[in-house]
Amino acid sequence: MSFQIPRLLPGLAVLLSLSLVATACADPATSTSEPEAQEAASTAEKPVDNASRLPDFTQIIQANQKAVVNISTTREVGGGGPQIPERFKGTPFERFFRRFFGGPDGGGQKREVSSLGSGFIVSSDGHIVTNAHVVKGASEIVVQLSDRRQLEAELLGTDRATDVALLKVDASGLPTVAWSSGDKLEVGDWVLAMGSPFGFEQSATAGIVSAKGRSIPGKAGSYVPFLQTDVAINPGSSGGPLFNLAGEVVGINAQIYSRSGGYMGLSFAIPTRMARDVVAEIKEHGEVRHGYLGVGVQRLNRELAQSMGLDKPRGGLIADVKPDSPAAEAGLQSGDIILAVDGEPVAKAGDIPPKIGRLDPGTEVTLTILRSEERIEKTVTLGSLAEARGGANGEAEPATALGMQLAPVPDQLRQQRSLPEQSGALVKGIEPGPARDAGIRPGDIILKFGDVRVKNPGTIDKLLDRVEEGARVPVLVQRKQQMLYVPLRIP
Repeated sequence: MSFQIPRLLPGLAVLLSLSLVATACADPATSTSEPEAQEAASTAEKPVDNASRLPDFTQIIQANQKAVVNISTTREVGGGGPQIPERFKGTPFERFFRRFFGGPDGGGQKREVSSLGSGFIVSSDGHIVTNAHVVKGASEIVVQLSDRRQLEAELLGTDRATDVALLKVDASGLPTVAWSSGDKLEVGDWVLAMGSPFGFEQSATAGIVSAKGRSIPGKAGSYVPFLQTDVAINPGSSGGPLFNLAGEVVGINAQIYSRSGGYMGLSFAIPTRMARDVVAEIKEHGEVRHGYLGVGVQRLNRELAQSMGLDKPRGGLIADVKPDSPAAEAGLQSGDIILAVDGEPVAKAGDIPPKIGRLDPGTEVTLTILRSEERIEKTVTLGSLAEARGGANGEAEPATALGMQLAPVPDQLRQQRSLPEQSGALVKGIEPGPARDAGIRPGDIILKFGDVRVKNPGTIDKLLDRVEEGARVPVLVQRKQQMLYVPLRIP
């Protein structure tokens, strides 16, 4: 026995420990009753019902689907383009010119093309909202209602700066959507889009708001602080409504960011606050008036911000002040940093166009400027964006959908290049887009767009309305002393 005791002691210690633990667990003051234990075990075995936590979109769709419409447009394109020069006919170059100029002898052939989009009814007497690019250049606009009726629509007005258009059909007693009454949408909120992607009517997709106040350089609607979502949007969805969980319209689906032409996870909508104001102004005036400052601004990165005396990147750096613009008259200078507009802070350069654009021409604004690390304030009386685009000294819409920042040709450069007055548009900058793909470079002067002579940056903006999406337009540019044509694809 004396040899067995050492071997048994460890086992006895374990048994004693287990006994103590069992005794403590059986203490009536702290123990769980048998029914409660069974209930807890039963609950633990049940899977969590995640579906009950997801939003139910069915009621939103049922309440609003009759107010969402399909829009089809017809427009005439082609014709009037450059002719193939006689010296190239019968040579290997003839095929090249036919490819880009169209038609058997160049010049293109006039033809009618159709396109599809979406919209939604905002008044029972037939007012319908959509995107400006959906009805761009249309000779005929037809709205198909949910009951299959097809009505010809009148275009009351468009605003290219915000990409909003207002239509009117001859009808009454139509179902309508409700605009959101506030600006309470937050990143992470659920949203629902409705429209006609690829012509599939009454389609619905859902997702969340992934960012707010997003600017998209080089795109139509550069005056818009877009809502960014992960809702699936495709060609044909443009102009359709974006709903919150209360069934209110919080935006107009306008654009996707894509390298393939289809949805790749990012879509953008025009916020209701801006769209509603634009629609009201079109109803009242037939057009929308936007303020114009006359500066080119760029983003600040960390190094540039530190070099200019800022603790972090914020505001918009003025890279260029347009001659005879409101900014020039107020004494703004290249190198100034706009920190606030009427006391409202500017987080990034892309915030400035929407802040200025929503104000009427003639409005006085106070800009808080950082100049040589000193804060100063400048009062500016805004001009008119519409007048600036059309005037010889105006500033064209930055890049539109082509990816170019255009400006009037300075007098000194015009003399150096031997250009007549009121001719040409100077390429000040290039962003990723069709212009860069075509080989256009900063410093080029655009002289002809198709067969039309370019008088100023506003000429190109107007000509875009007449060109079919996906078409190639021959563009004559002057690069230093060299003249050359480049084929520019219209997105």
